[in-house]
Amino acid sequence: MTTIIPPVGALLREWRQRRRMSQLDLAFEADVSSRHLSFVETGRAQPSREMLLHLAQHLDVPLRERNTLLTAGGFAPVFPERPLTDPAMDAVRAVVDLVLAGHEPFPALAIDRHWNMVASNSSIAFLLTGVDESLLHPPVNVLRLALHPNGLAPRIANYRQCRTHLTARLRQQIAATADGQLMELMEETSAYPEPPGAANGMAGVEGEYAGIVMPMQIVTDDGILSLFSTTTVFGSPLDITLSELAIEAFFPADARSGEMLRGRTIPTPK
Repeated sequence: MTTIIPPVGALLREWRQRRRMSQLDLAFEADVSSRHLSFVETGRAQPSREMLLHLAQHLDVPLRERNTLLTAGGFAPVFPERPLTDPAMDAVRAVVDLVLAGHEPFPALAIDRHWNMVASNSSIAFLLTGVDESLLHPPVNVLRLALHPNGLAPRIANYRQCRTHLTARLRQQIAATADGQLMELMEETSAYPEPPGAANGMAGVEGEYAGIVMPMQIVTDDGILSLFSTTTVFGSPLDITLSELAIEAFFPADARSGEMLRGRTIPTPK
């Protein structure tokens, strides 16, 4: 099935409106004539390759969509997209594996733009304990693992806080990328029922780090395993795959949880 790409001017206007910028705002930021920008958006002027890339940069258009803009403008895409298994990505994969292994004994994983797990260290295994096998068939989607009633959700003591944090991140991604598959993922996960007792769950971490890191309390037979996670992305990438890659790293939120992880004595989940 052939994908129909809208005219380049319409695409630029769509991205400008998504960023809530007026033509005058964008013209000022990009140091171009507002009259010329208006002509480009209406199709009365054909932008050059350099102009498209210049405007896309000021609109913070994702690399994947910058290629779409170039194609719509009649130019060849300039940003490559190669899977991590491609030999050209060996150096990148080595760095990812090094970061994940270096985070041991704490859990860490790498996800793509759709929250699919592409790599992980050995300590991530405890998060998968008790998860239904249907959720572990590749590609393993981390958002489903966390929020699905047959996934990790029944063991998350602060489920509502985790769900709020994850949903907010997903909304931000959708706003930034307008990705249809992410929209479908939002619709799917929003329909998941809460696990029993979610309304009476733990409040989680508040204060200085609230909204910056995601706290997660896992219920186990030996008590609560308290974690918080941070997200790392690669700066100034020129490859689409790398630009959409993120590393999720979990840290112990208290001394007891740190001892449990350092001793590799991951408790058996209930």
